[in-house]
Amino acid sequence: MEKRIYNFSAGPAILPEEVLKEAQENLFSLPGVGMSILEISHRSKTFDEIIQGADKNLRQLLGISDDYSILFLQGGATLQFSMVPLNLMPPKNKADYISTGVWAKKAIKEAKRVGTVNVAASGEAENFTRIPKQEELKLDPDAAYVHFTSNNTIYGTEWKKEPEVGSVPLVCDASSDFMHKKIDVNKYALIYAGAQKNLGPSGVTVVIVRKDMLERSQDTLHTYLNYKIHAENGSMYNTPTTFGIYIIHLVSKWLIKLGGLDVMYKMNCEKASILYDYMDESDGFYKGTAQKDSRSLMNVTFRLPNEELEKKIIEEATKAGFSGLKGHRSVGGLRASIYNAFPKQGVADLVQFMKDFKSRN
Repeated sequence: MEKRIYNFSAGPAILPEEVLKEAQENLFSLPGVGMSILEISHRSKTFDEIIQGADKNLRQLLGISDDYSILFLQGGATLQFSMVPLNLMPPKNKADYISTGVWAKKAIKEAKRVGTVNVAASGEAENFTRIPKQEELKLDPDAAYVHFTSNNTIYGTEWKKEPEVGSVPLVCDASSDFMHKKIDVNKYALIYAGAQKNLGPSGVTVVIVRKDMLERSQDTLHTYLNYKIHAENGSMYNTPTTFGIYIIHLVSKWLIKLGGLDVMYKMNCEKASILYDYMDESDGFYKGTAQKDSRSLMNVTFRLPNEELEKKIIEEATKAGFSGLKGHRSVGGLRASIYNAFPKQGVADLVQFMKDFKSRN
């Protein structure tokens, strides 16, 4: 097999090697089935066991009670930007959104098509270099819900704890740090996340929705856009992404075997510290773009003294087997995405490469 390189891509992102090997081994024929996961019916007993297993594993890892439905949908977080307001904003037709980056702004744009959006806080004036403080939030106690984006892949910022919103339902786009640590799901009315960062391949979106919120989904909605329909049909209203859900089942099983999300969080903190600590010691040669108290554990964004050096290090890093370090096209710079499955050794090797590059430049 060709040697695997270090994948720092923001997504679709690195998956556990153990999971890839199991999927590869069983891709031609699932044990005892005689068919590939790519071929079996979504109505089969085999797939029912897979999707129920994924549901069970997520409930175990996050402590999700029976008060919540777990949906495996399609369309990415982008479709959720529309589904959330379509289902949850009526009848008040107003909601609070906290703007912390590009994806939050996209969510706001779609929500405005449904009703009135109060931007409770925005970091745009500071180029989204930090997460707003609690006292900066201008929340409407009568809002249908409050929406925030837990991690910002482009700007490298992350909420360290949820915003306090009182009795107003809390909604979170957790796409880029979902499952990186244990959270209290009971604080949320709805959480959605594309799977392609920490949980599986692109194509599957996990939605965790409190069942009482499903009563807001109106019958006048287009059928596929209705959360209640998906919950009533066990994510089987249409043919689900069978392979993607199979990988989620394997990744969640891997997380349980690892020791759960508290263990995963400890590992993520250790990995991020290796990189951030070196950057802070580099005398400004590598400068993080996010303010320290808002730094993401998943996406480390940084700049070099000039764009010429940035272009040079990206080229040299790619040749050396460090892939995906180029920052998002909208902001430039560099970005090292070190999701759950990224190995600690890979971060240490990157730091050594960065040290060598600095000494030569």
